[in-house]
Amino acid sequence: MNIHFIGIGGIGLSALAKFLANDGHKISGSDIKQSEITNDLAMNFNAKITIPHHKDAVHGADMVIYSAAIRKNNPEYIEAEALSVELLSRKEALKFILNNKEVYAVGGAHGKSTTSAMLAALLPESNALIGAICKEFGSNVRNYKNNKVVFEADESDESFLNSNPYMAVVTNVEPEHMEYYEYDEARFYEAYKNFLLLAQIKIINAEDEFLSSLDIEAVRLYPSKDIEDISYVLVDDKPYTRFSLKDFGIFEVFGIGEHIAIDASLAILAALELGEDIVTIRDRLKSYKGIKKRFDIIQNQQHCVVIDDYGHHPTEISATIKALKKYQELRGLSTLSVIWQPHKYSRTIDNLEEFVKCFQGCDRLVILPIWAAGELPIEIDLKGAFIQYDPIMADSVTRQDGSVKILKDNHIIHEYSDGIIVAFGAGDITYQIRSEIH
Repeated sequence: MNIHFIGIGGIGLSALAKFLANDGHKISGSDIKQSEITNDLAMNFNAKITIPHHKDAVHGADMVIYSAAIRKNNPEYIEAEALSVELLSRKEALKFILNNKEVYAVGGAHGKSTTSAMLAALLPESNALIGAICKEFGSNVRNYKNNKVVFEADESDESFLNSNPYMAVVTNVEPEHMEYYEYDEARFYEAYKNFLLLAQIKIINAEDEFLSSLDIEAVRLYPSKDIEDISYVLVDDKPYTRFSLKDFGIFEVFGIGEHIAIDASLAILAALELGEDIVTIRDRLKSYKGIKKRFDIIQNQQHCVVIDDYGHHPTEISATIKALKKYQELRGLSTLSVIWQPHKYSRTIDNLEEFVKCFQGCDRLVILPIWAAGELPIEIDLKGAFIQYDPIMADSVTRQDGSVKILKDNHIIHEYSDGIIVAFGAGDITYQIRSEIH
């Protein structure tokens, strides 16, 4: 089929495009602007890319798939309707894409990308569809000629209910994306329960408050008693977590923190349920190299380490701050400087009190303007809310000659070149801290 994607530059939709291209379909797509993702699709997947959106881009398509960010007034959406082309949201398209696959779906509020990538490392000949770039295969997609798929399942629009899970792994459950669920927590939790009930094999973090309450047959991880002897080591100045799991022995995995041990343990239990042996699992786990934008070390010098991290929820940031403090101690680095780009006005308002708490432990806090992600602006006094940190309010950052420069009104107001410098956020901060044009 000829399949066109509206919003193909997003990490989620691009993964589906690559996956379908590998299945033999001819793909095309459009987005607002060119990016490394659209360039990759054009060069390596022979995709015809249209920048920006234009109604002619859907001509010749047998099916059009659009991202959640696309509105019904998009010219390509309107043209596809006029031409009576089959028009599917990403959520609806999952049924078409995954209905004949054996899907190992990983969901959860936090850690699902990491756990998915770890599971993909433990099942090296499975297909993979993950919402992040896995460093060992340099993509968010991996393709093999079989029907086994490690899939990062998304709860933000209930699309995980369309993922046809043979196995469901859930890391934790915390209310998020509540605007989609019309702020109905019962509906939100019911979606997670239904996701698990779809699967023949269920792997859960049984110390999560909601997951522990479910009366379902599942493989249950109890981190406080099943995971022991957690320690942290450096390998070529990169952080690794060492831990023992139940009676399976000792494991080492890239990353640092108790949450990394939990994610890895869930992946290990999933692989065991799929018939992998423990010796092979232990060896394969060492091949996991992490994922882009998750504790992603982009500059590694003796006295200055710069890290890009996707954390955009207080729980994620708090866990990473704890891990950073451990890494700081291991490396003997002087300070921890945090640059935060809040993501969405709604998330910032809904979690403001928790955001204020989650940065405890940092020595410097720089706050950038909120990344709207399509939302209308809301006035929020961030400087006042975070006054205990004496925050630096800036417009942007860049990295040059081994140092991070903080800019306000197009002037450099601070420059950091020592200790650990971490950039948090799901917006364009990743391009700023990497000094990449986006």
